[in-house]
Amino acid sequence: MIQSTAKHQILSSSRNFGDLNLKPDLLGNLADLGYAEMTLVQAESLPLLLAGVDVLARAKTGSGKTAAFGLGILNRLDLSSFSVQALVLCPTRELADQVAREIRRLARSIPNIKVLSVCGGAPLRDQTASLQRSPHIIVGTPGRVHKHLRSGNIDLGSLHTFVLDEADRMLDMGFMDEIDAILVYVPAKRQTLLFSATYPEAIADISKRVQSEPRTVDVTDDEQPAQIMQTWCSVTRENRNVELVRTLRAWGGALNLVFCNTKVDCAEVARHLQSEKIVALALHGDLDQAQRNQVLVRFSNRSASVLIATDVAARGLDVKDIDAVFNYELPQQPEVYVHRIGRTGRAGKTGIAVSLVEEREMWRLQEIEKSLPDALIQQRGIPDARRGDETLLPLMTTIQISGGRKNKLRPGDFLGALTAQGGIPGDAVGKIDLFDNVSYVAVQNKYVSKAQRQLSDRPIKGRKYRARARA
Repeated sequence: MIQSTAKHQILSSSRNFGDLNLKPDLLGNLADLGYAEMTLVQAESLPLLLAGVDVLARAKTGSGKTAAFGLGILNRLDLSSFSVQALVLCPTRELADQVAREIRRLARSIPNIKVLSVCGGAPLRDQTASLQRSPHIIVGTPGRVHKHLRSGNIDLGSLHTFVLDEADRMLDMGFMDEIDAILVYVPAKRQTLLFSATYPEAIADISKRVQSEPRTVDVTDDEQPAQIMQTWCSVTRENRNVELVRTLRAWGGALNLVFCNTKVDCAEVARHLQSEKIVALALHGDLDQAQRNQVLVRFSNRSASVLIATDVAARGLDVKDIDAVFNYELPQQPEVYVHRIGRTGRAGKTGIAVSLVEEREMWRLQEIEKSLPDALIQQRGIPDARRGDETLLPLMTTIQISGGRKNKLRPGDFLGALTAQGGIPGDAVGKIDLFDNVSYVAVQNKYVSKAQRQLSDRPIKGRKYRARARA
């Protein structure tokens, strides 16, 4: 039976990380990362996580839940044991990679912690080799994790923490059979954590099956509501693409998300926006992992102003300061609409959500409005002003380098090469993203040619690498 915590009761009377029984190295790193105080979900769930009880937590996207269960896992790790001690399952590759990166950030002050992402779309052989080196924490998607379990590549005999992240989406995506199959390999004595943005009946059912006397944490009503201007515009099937461009130019900002219901629409919308000289990228299921990585890097480092995505492909996307969300089409479920627009207006900032609605889709709009009694979705005409032309022009360009983590490269190596001996200014360099065999550096547009020469002409750690701008 699920035991609920009292509403509005913060289990930790303080929002200070220092009042928790965390390892000194973890506390010191939190200070270095700028974690001033706990979010609501962290304040309510971390005392329970550290006490070792099962937790069923409901919190909105961007609430800080990854840091909550990440700290709980890291605080319990036995580094002298070369075994898998925690398994985190996520619905998508993007979310799994994001979770793995966040756990590595939280663990960076503790030497020799191994965190491995195990997802589809990556070569099985490479993952098998990495698994033989005994990671402490595995973060992955259900299908690929189960495949490795069946092959004997993963041993969960020493597992103490099992996490289902965004459990509602995993159920929506039909992963229950894989989760059941994985549970066969999971020790009966363990801590099981479920994190979900919504509480459909199926979540209660799975909690009963996989958890032992879980404590419930629900902070969705206590979180500060996002400040989002919600608007809908009347369109026809024939003028939908044209009207999307007009809405982007009227209300768009530096970073904009456009949601489509199908991958075919994603590709078509991207082509149309590109024909209008808008730097737009598509994210959908037909991309391989390298292509998906490149799309996400270019959007998050601000060298593309528009990302067009399906709901599944965008799940787990964690890009700060998204200015506006555009619904090319309304989703069929109101809760999906809430997930979509929740990408903007975070951390106390204001956001914009614009939906294009045909007459035949009005029933969807009405269902959404019924589910959001306090929200006002106003119909607006689209201004003719082309204010957005300049706003939609990215200030950065991504340069791809033919080396990565397997070449022992670090972000500081690229920054040093870019700024050395009359190179480009340090403040002209944006995000630096490293993968196993490739890296990406964002630089201000006016320095692209010089940055390419700096990276290509001089050795980095004794070796030259190819560098080219991604258009």
